[in-house]
Amino acid sequence: MPRLALNKSSLSREKGGLETYQRFLPSLDLKRRQLIAERVKALRELAKAEASIVEHTNTIGRAIPMLANLHVPLENLVRLDQLEVGEENILGARLPYLKHVRVTIQDYGFMVMPHWVDRYVEVMQEVIKLRAHEHVARLRFNVLETAVRKVTQRVNLFEKVLIPKSQGNIKRIQVYLSDADRAAVVRSKIAKAKRERMVNL
Repeated sequence: MPRLALNKSSLSREKGGLETYQRFLPSLDLKRRQLIAERVKALRELAKAEASIVEHTNTIGRAIPMLANLHVPLENLVRLDQLEVGEENILGARLPYLKHVRVTIQDYGFMVMPHWVDRYVEVMQEVIKLRAHEHVARLRFNVLETAVRKVTQRVNLFEKVLIPKSQGNIKRIQVYLSDADRAAVVRSKIAKAKRERMVNL
């Protein structure tokens, strides 16, 4: 780390740096607070999606107890066919959002399958869509979590390192320059007193 030069140009440089830090800190802090608000919203959305999945899964279990019948082939009857995720820029964070979900239903014979399979298909479509929504909500929350952490690190760097260091350097330079000015005045007075004594001899 370079040694601090105790002169006026260094003082000017430190003051300029301090002004810059103090000018950018409020906007960084505002961005951090806005990202935290977005993160809270994303967490709420994620919790809502998770609760809906649990609710729908429990609904299937209660409404269709016949699912326990292993002789009815339900595998791949309802499946996710397409998941389209978009991206939006919020406060510099590239956040995913769900654009489109397509669920396909395998053809099954209405006369061959029991009547409750229709209800199962209906609920499973909804569960698959909710799982896609939950997946994207989790991704969104994770991106916001990382963005909040990075901005918080920058705010802390400004608040706890750069600004105090600049203020300390400015104080140190000012004390040094003030002492140097005082010493110059004292030397000048001593020199003047010596000259006056020499003239009086």
